[in-house]
Amino acid sequence: MNIDILYEDKDIMAINKPSGLVVHGDGRTKEPTLTDWILKKYPKIKNVGESGRDSSDGEIDRSGIVHRLDRETSGVMLVAKNQKSFENLKKQFQEHKIKKIYHCFVFGEMKAKPSDRKAVQDGRPTQTESGFRGTIDRPIGRSAKDFRLKSAQRGAKGEMREAVTDYKVLSRGKGYSFVEVMPKTGRTHQIRVHFKAINYPLVADSLYAPNRENSLGFQRTALHSYQITFADLKGKSHTLTAPYPEDFEKGLKLQN
Repeated sequence: MNIDILYEDKDIMAINKPSGLVVHGDGRTKEPTLTDWILKKYPKIKNVGESGRDSSDGEIDRSGIVHRLDRETSGVMLVAKNQKSFENLKKQFQEHKIKKIYHCFVFGEMKAKPSDRKAVQDGRPTQTESGFRGTIDRPIGRSAKDFRLKSAQRGAKGEMREAVTDYKVLSRGKGYSFVEVMPKTGRTHQIRVHFKAINYPLVADSLYAPNRENSLGFQRTALHSYQITFADLKGKSHTLTAPYPEDFEKGLKLQN
């Protein structure tokens, strides 16, 4: 596997995860995983972190994994190289101190609501310009129609868990919007579910926008983990950015 390392010290490694790579096995299929790559490169990381359970209730080693990205999501991801670093990062995630920024393409040219425009004090965004900000504050439960899906819409089942997503529209055109997303909580599929709930689903999302063709060339969910900010064991802040993969570069050219 060809995985770019964005940053590394004795405690932490940040990688640029390629789309299509699963973080760890699910107990059902045999395929290369990110944890395989980690263990081959750093065997001592095997017991770092907390063990988990796969779909068959078998135990799996997380091997330094503090957070995860969906298979199709690309971008920056942190790996703890020792237990002390793992606990430090885990606490920051639990206390929502780690800042994550995603970039994505959605179907539809997003328009500002009055409440969105009020959130920006410099007066630049208008109802017809990009650059406005907004917040999606909708609890997430399970879909009543498909067990694979989460839902933030009427009719969702099970426990409704708080979920908040801030966003900023970076550009619009040709029936799409390019959006910067800052999730304040970390629910499963949160970004995908929230934008589906406000009728701007992510481009090429086979679960939440099935059977919708796109002219941007995406063959996978158009979501990229662009930037992450965290503190190391000494309290020093780090901000790391993952370059766009080829399909994002192509999408930007086709949209503009």
